[in-house]
Amino acid sequence: MLTRRSCLLGSTLASAALAQPGPRAAAKQPNILWILSEDISPQLACYGEPLIQTPNLDRFAAQGTRFTRAYTTAPVCSASRSALITGQYQISFGAHNHRTIDKKPLPSPVRLVTDRLREAGYFTVLSAPGASKKENKQSGSKGSGKTDFNFEARNPFDGYDWSQRPAGRPFFAQLSLQESHKGYGWPLGRKLTPRIDQSKLKLPPYYPDHPVARDEYANYLEAIQLVDRYAGEVLARLDQEGIAENTLIFFLGDNGSCQFRGKQFLYEGGIRVPLLVRGPGVAKGAVRDNLVSSLDVTASTLAAAGVAIPSTLHGRDMLAANRTPRTRIFAARDRCDTAIERMRCVVDSRYKYIRNFLPGIPYMQPNPYKEREYPTWNLVKQLHAEGKLNAVQSLFAAPSKPVEELYDLQADPHEVANLATAAEQQTRLKSMRGELDAWLTEVGDYGVRMEDPVAIYENYFGRR
Repeated sequence: MLTRRSCLLGSTLASAALAQPGPRAAAKQPNILWILSEDISPQLACYGEPLIQTPNLDRFAAQGTRFTRAYTTAPVCSASRSALITGQYQISFGAHNHRTIDKKPLPSPVRLVTDRLREAGYFTVLSAPGASKKENKQSGSKGSGKTDFNFEARNPFDGYDWSQRPAGRPFFAQLSLQESHKGYGWPLGRKLTPRIDQSKLKLPPYYPDHPVARDEYANYLEAIQLVDRYAGEVLARLDQEGIAENTLIFFLGDNGSCQFRGKQFLYEGGIRVPLLVRGPGVAKGAVRDNLVSSLDVTASTLAAAGVAIPSTLHGRDMLAANRTPRTRIFAARDRCDTAIERMRCVVDSRYKYIRNFLPGIPYMQPNPYKEREYPTWNLVKQLHAEGKLNAVQSLFAAPSKPVEELYDLQADPHEVANLATAAEQQTRLKSMRGELDAWLTEVGDYGVRMEDPVAIYENYFGRR
């Protein structure tokens, strides 16, 4: 039976498949390169970050198209990457938990984009250091070799460097830069790139203005500067090899920033990422403000390779001349390591609606990873216990969450004024609530299937 919900679906998800333009014809199949920077929000100089220095990516943006409203499907790497490599929402095939305890092969008809590209004649690459000691010393611009899929994948790539491809064959390469992820890249960024002046930082209003918070935020920007350096080396290599002109390059984040209210949450800091595209058929010096999903990168990759976009994919060719712009973005967060959660959201041109299916669990539930790696996370907990946070700063440290959150991203870009109970917003709230319901029904949300907590406990802490 045709319902209003199914009609809504036609303008959100199903239209991505039904309105697809065909594969873009090209005289020569382009090489295709995904540069994935880990845990990064749009905090490059070309996006307006005032203190950072990212000349290579700024130049890259000027040579291609910069997208200002690009989102990933999840605020954590394994779920987001699982969606990106398949072109389908991670909640639609059981790849939503970070990380899957019992990995299974992909269910039909879900397939890797690399398998589809192989059939079109591409040599597929997961860029990583090679086997020799010399290559292992070049880990920065070589990429980390990260996949982190929440499913069992057999032979997803043909090699670790595009130089291995047979003569005359185009390549598809995924190259991950992990320097913006918590870890070795942060102190290295502080050592090898210009220091960020912490006294000039303008912290978001939900941050406590404290030396610990300023130092962590500044170091994050310094790590991004190191990403820029390595991305510049990759781009220079393409120039040196004379293949830059025929290589379609996507630079994007696998999820949002590794800040205490960013990664793992559905706020802008967790799912909005930089997206820069350069190459054959891409407008130069353009800036596009329309909504784009990371799934559209997958669809655009197939189209550029001359592969018809399957109707089962949830993305659309964002580079097509006759493209149909998105009106909605959908994203989901589920268990992250030991932190059990289920959050879903829909974003339109101005507003974001978030539903918290487990409102009794606080945002800052016990999370060994956050507690080990995020100094500001621990600082906020401490200051909240001491009663030293203001009303806005205390929101994230509350003992429970609202069932629904609604934010005006234009008037409230930091998402601190929840409008879900505002009388004047009830029509919008109900409309976006319906849109989210329609999406969850269409994709068949695996998140309704709760995991056994004993299995989670034993996986992370072992048997007792």
